[in-house]
This record gives sequence, C-alpha cells and structure tokens, in this order.
Amino acid sequence: MKAAIRRKYGPPDTISIEMVETPVPKENEILVRVHAATVNRTDCAILLGKPFVMQFFTGLGTPKSPTTGTDFAGQVEAVGKEVTSFQAGERVWGFNDSGLASHAQYLTIPEHTAVLKIPEHISYEQAAASAEGAHYAYNFINKVALKAGQKVLVNGATGAIGSAAVQMLKSMGLYVTAVCNTSNVALVTALGADKVVDYQKEDFTQMEEQYDFVFDAVGKSTFSWCKPLLKPGGTYISSELGPHAENLYLPLLTKIRGGKKVVFPIPSDIKGSLRFIQNLLETGQFKPVIDRKYPLEQIAEAYTYVASGQKTGNVIIGFE
Repeated sequence: MKAAIRRKYGPPDTISIEMVETPVPKENEILVRVHAATVNRTDCAILLGKPFVMQFFTGLGTPKSPTTGTDFAGQVEAVGKEVTSFQAGERVWGFNDSGLASHAQYLTIPEHTAVLKIPEHISYEQAAASAEGAHYAYNFINKVALKAGQKVLVNGATGAIGSAAVQMLKSMGLYVTAVCNTSNVALVTALGADKVVDYQKEDFTQMEEQYDFVFDAVGKSTFSWCKPLLKPGGTYISSELGPHAENLYLPLLTKIRGGKKVVFPIPSDIKGSLRFIQNLLETGQFKPVIDRKYPLEQIAEAYTYVASGQKTGNVIIGFE
C-alpha cells in the first residue's frame, strides 16, 4: 500500500510516498481502507516534533511511527476475531492526537479507541473533517459552564477549531461574535454567528462590548489584551500556550486572585468528543468547513499550506 513516510522530525520535505506492507489487524483491531483524512495543526506539530513536549507522546528524538496522520474516515475491510462492535463493510471515522498512521491507504485501530460509525448522510470527507478541529472546539466548550443567552467571542472563527466552535455554541443557544478576515465574513455569517468582526478593518480587542467568554481558537491574542472584553467573572481560553507559556500558569493565578479568569483547554476523552460531534452531524447542527483537497501524492504541499496559517476550516487528503 501507499503511505506518507518520514523517519525524522522536520519540515514537509521530509515526507515521501512509499510502498509499505498493508497492516494486519490484531485480535482486537479493525482494518480500515482509508478514503479521506486531513492535514491539521496537530499533524504539523507531530511532523516537526514541536513543541518538544509532543515528543513524549510521539517518540523522543525519533518518531515512533514513520507514517503520518491523526484522523481518518474509511471502510472496514476486516476485523480481528475478538471484535464485536464493527463488521466488514461498515463506514467508520476516528482520531488520535498522538498519531494513527492514517496518511496511508490502510490502517489498523483497536475497536475500543476513538473510532465510530459514520452517520448515513455524511460523506467520508465530511467525517474526516469533523474530527481534529471539532474535538478541540468541544474541549473549549466542556471546560466551562455555558448557558443559553450568554455571550461568547470566538477569535479565529474560520479555522477548523473556530468554525466548529461557532456552530457548537449556536447549537447551545449562545450569542456568538465571530472574528475573521474580510474574505470569510459571508462564511462565518452562514455558520450562524450573530455578529461578525472583520479583523482587517477593526481591532476586536478595542471593542466596548463585553462577553461571558472569549475563545481564541488560533492563539493569537493574550489574556491581558482580552481582559477588558470580559464581563466580571468572565473566562478567557486560548488554543495555544501564549507568551512564555503563560496560559499554563494563569489559570492558577487567576483562580487565586478571583474575578476574570483563564482556563487552559487540556483535551481529553477523544471518543466522548466524537460522540458529541456525531450527534451534531446526525441532527444537522454541525457541518465541517472544507478548504481544499490534495491527493496523497501531494501531501507535502498540503502540510506546507496548513503550516502557513492560511487555511479555512479543514484540508483533506483524498485516496483514489
């Protein structure tokens, strides 16, 4: 089978497409023929091995898995003899933020991990695009107590995380202000945002309107910049560590001080996230945003594009 291979941490040009043996499922695993995957921010971090803490999960110094990829959507080709949840022919999707070797024509995955059946009306590409970014978006939302009618500002509303967060928040009845660039104002409006701020025309941190929550889905702001935007007792959450990793220690400091606070959205329970997302897909409350599609042979170009920070929503890798 064809697979995207790299044997050391480094930039996209370290990846090559090679022929490798098709994996054989163990007794508790399923063999999946991959129809679609994404290249995402997690993939880019694993490719580079940065931040360094990533290597504690993906291999110190050298990647444990030479094949890239963290999410997938495909069809079950075979099952191990102990598997009871899946059978050959079923469509499935899954995600693992430390790697799944999914940038390949086939993969194996244990049935008890974060893998679910794809809803009937959802395509392989849509399913793959509903994993990584939406998982992280849900881990913003599940870290705080949200109530219908509260006001949330989402910075980076057109990325995989931000576009999912806008839709999730609207499904819960919150008032959402979304920050994006000029070319994506119409898209974010279509996602359901109540108010759209074009950062190319207005500095959202200077607005007088205040919010119960500020979610920075691209990690390009800081708590100090956004603190005036928060109502008394409001919460700031960012997808990145922030300057000098401040978002790791500010949660404790702001908790001690009281008032406006910082929460760091440490992701957990991937399968629980996928179940939540699956329900939104089934009820039509979430539709993943797809930017563009690359064939497996052009995966290095896909990584370069994603790393540029220019993508809107998700970038798909397709398998013929």
